[in-house]
Amino acid sequence: MCAVSSPKSQYVVAKFGGTSVANFDAMNNCADIILANANVRVVVLSASAGVTNLLVALAAGCDSDKRESYLKQIRDIQYAIIDRLNEVAVIREEIDRLLENIEMLSEAASLATSEALTDELVSHGEVMSTLLFVELLRQRNTDAEWFDIRRIMRTNDNFGRAEPDTLQLHILAMEHLYSRLNNTIVITQGFIGREEKGRTTTLGRGGSDYTAALLGEALGLQRVDIWTDVPGIYTTDPRVVPTAKRIDQIAFDEAAEMATFGAKILHPATLLPAVRCGIPVFVGSSKDPKTGGTVVCDKTENPPLFRALALRRKQTLLTLHSLKMLHARGFLAEVFTLLSRHNISVDLITTSEVSIALTLDTTGSTSTNGSLLTNALLTELATLCRVEVEEDMALVAIIGNELSQAKGLGKGVFGVLESFNIRMISCGASSHNICLLVPGKDAEQVIQTLHQSLFES
Repeated sequence: MCAVSSPKSQYVVAKFGGTSVANFDAMNNCADIILANANVRVVVLSASAGVTNLLVALAAGCDSDKRESYLKQIRDIQYAIIDRLNEVAVIREEIDRLLENIEMLSEAASLATSEALTDELVSHGEVMSTLLFVELLRQRNTDAEWFDIRRIMRTNDNFGRAEPDTLQLHILAMEHLYSRLNNTIVITQGFIGREEKGRTTTLGRGGSDYTAALLGEALGLQRVDIWTDVPGIYTTDPRVVPTAKRIDQIAFDEAAEMATFGAKILHPATLLPAVRCGIPVFVGSSKDPKTGGTVVCDKTENPPLFRALALRRKQTLLTLHSLKMLHARGFLAEVFTLLSRHNISVDLITTSEVSIALTLDTTGSTSTNGSLLTNALLTELATLCRVEVEEDMALVAIIGNELSQAKGLGKGVFGVLESFNIRMISCGASSHNICLLVPGKDAEQVIQTLHQSLFES
């Protein structure tokens, strides 16, 4: 059974992902879930499915033909929802105004793009979905209020991966949001915030989950509900392994490892606010809420040795070679200082006498060039050492409990993978995971082989 600390409020924050608000019928399903639980008073929405990808494409800059095509696709997604509503004059005017903003910003991006412009442009997806959803709820005779999350979600200016100021969020949420919960359902946006100069920022792809958990923490709510397109957390991605099994209860530590290493059911940072104040997180399917889901909580009874497998694609292996490392001090510090100056976060690291191997994750960035390794960074690194870059790698994480204390893991894990090229192994730093870096083309087969050996035998 789960063991969680007592929350301050009986209210629940519910987050709905892009597929859950993809169209009018999907939004109606979300409304059914909300109205079935009177404690749901804060609702966080992603953009409708497909919209964010189109906005990112526009932000990257494109010719007029592609721009018109992307704009039409966005307009069609939003209008298909509007056309199913009743009183549409006001909401159509608001959506049209936002679509005009998108067009103007996309034209600017075609001339010269930037991370700040990208965030401003991409944020429109959540603004539109929340406006449409409020109108849908009102037409179902539900008291709902639209709330701009940027009023309280203050962040730094690291566009694309902005970090929220949790203290400011708590103060502002209690001041501007908490009193509203007794009288109405508040509909707000995930994924976006505002830095001190007033510019819109984003928390990274998948940041709507993070927003929901941050609000749960700031407002002292009872639970965070994450509604998505799958009914819970599985032993691995069912699209990769159809025999994967749902996990009914999982501890925060295990779920955090899964999220960090690529389990797309949760954003990697989502659980941090929940862990800090012991708020349980429920994960279920908005398409079929009656099937139940997974509860993420402080502790579970008798946790298994192996809990799940996670897969994170789009990894870059950076290998640095230098004889300066041999019997010398300070080389690692110099490398990490340089990487920090370029806002590069390192995941895995292994070292030898004269080389360092590092993995970099690019899956959460809205960077317009799709890479963290800029020419400026590579040029600086080249003054220190010889640099090798391998892209299109994948990180496979074996998630479990007390793995560093278990005997026979080498044979049980690596024995079944003898036919694969494993480029890096990280084992022993954590009792909850063993990480393997493999070529991207082999990733799914590695997951399938491990799942059969660890969970199906």
